[in-house]
Amino acid sequence: MDNTELVGKLWSLCNVLRDDGITFHQYLSELSTLLFLKMAKETGTERPIPVGWRWSDLKALKGKALLDHYRHLFTHLASHGSACVRSLFANTRTDLSRANSLEKLVLNIDRLDWFSVRREALGNIYEGLLEKNATDKKSGAGQYFTPRELIDSIVSLIKPRFGECIQDPAAGTAGFLVAAHLWMGRTLRKTKSSKGSDHRLIGVELVPDVHRLGKMNLFLHGIEANFLLGDTLAEIGQTLPLADVVTTNPPFGSRKGGDLGRNDLPYPTSNKQFSFLQHVITTLKPGGRAAVIVPDNVLFEDGKGTDIRKHLLNSCNVHTILKLPTGLFYSQGVKTNVLFFTKQTDETRETSDVWVYDLRTGVRAFGRTRPFSREYLAEFEKLYGKDPYGRSARSDQSADGRFRRFSRVQIAESGYSLNMTCVGAANKQMDSSAPYAHVMRAAEALKSALDELETIAKRLQRSARAEVS
Repeated sequence: MDNTELVGKLWSLCNVLRDDGITFHQYLSELSTLLFLKMAKETGTERPIPVGWRWSDLKALKGKALLDHYRHLFTHLASHGSACVRSLFANTRTDLSRANSLEKLVLNIDRLDWFSVRREALGNIYEGLLEKNATDKKSGAGQYFTPRELIDSIVSLIKPRFGECIQDPAAGTAGFLVAAHLWMGRTLRKTKSSKGSDHRLIGVELVPDVHRLGKMNLFLHGIEANFLLGDTLAEIGQTLPLADVVTTNPPFGSRKGGDLGRNDLPYPTSNKQFSFLQHVITTLKPGGRAAVIVPDNVLFEDGKGTDIRKHLLNSCNVHTILKLPTGLFYSQGVKTNVLFFTKQTDETRETSDVWVYDLRTGVRAFGRTRPFSREYLAEFEKLYGKDPYGRSARSDQSADGRFRRFSRVQIAESGYSLNMTCVGAANKQMDSSAPYAHVMRAAEALKSALDELETIAKRLQRSARAEVS
């Protein structure tokens, strides 16, 4: 049985829970618990789990006794066993209410042929489930899952190295951290290096359920990482160590409540994408490299958006922008890009030229009937070059090509818009005058203005209360 078939069988078990009113996302959380216990048994790593609370103990029970034991399992393992076990079960519970549903899950998982699955494939099986959960519209989990093909491509270009501090401040289900670990492992084997696996993986995720899925993803890949539950845009973000590498896909939209718990960002804003972008600039070591997925408005929004882009261009060498095709994420209308940049040092100066690869213009949208694959990124990877800092020799493909060079002067003349287009753009290097760009710029500016006004109003209200008291 190959991985794909096993993922399909596991996912089909969600039908068992329909009568319990369990959502696809809740199902994956329940399945994570059962998979953890089953995988520990199959791989002979049950020692961290207290006796009496292992897979065989669960399998031996039936009916109400099984359901009662399973419910108590969450609270018991949250305070017993190894630190890893306690962290996986902290603040968790079950949504199952029917004993027969749980019995069917346990029976079917136990019947699957796990002996044909290698240890390193277990994590891939789990990631397959995460991907199915993300691509299913009913789950609503697409915002937490970046396509693995895109992650693998980004990581191969950034080239994380053993000994480096690698950070994802909006880690979701830990896809970037897993990919970095696997890429470094393959590189170590290829180079036959004698150095150990001395690398530091740091991730932060805000949503507890998603954080747990990410921890499980790391566990099933056999990865030890510092995976924190918290808000990077609050105080925890200031405590993170400086990073050599940051790869991340921050959440879109505006922060509820407006205020951040951070006082170290140069341009405070309720816009989460701009706040995360400033965090990445702040957390990078001099000479550190980053790849950040951002929506189009980050490239052209006025006001603070212009100030933050100037700050980015002055603090870092933004050497490459990849304009992604539509249909890669759960919200089909969202247009996204990947910014590749290096923090300024004495040797690495501020941005002078930006190379843009346009994989959007003239490319049909991807989706269920047209899945995205790594092959669509092959030309970009070749043109990007082998140097992770974007210093490989490059050639401008002229007006009708996909890969173009734009000077700092051109960017300044456009009002510091980075929303450049390439394909079929003869005599027109910037698309900031396109009707779409005008409408999106106006909508985003209005949205940001309303968010900022709400923040100011709340501050004034707090000040007024303080004066009265």
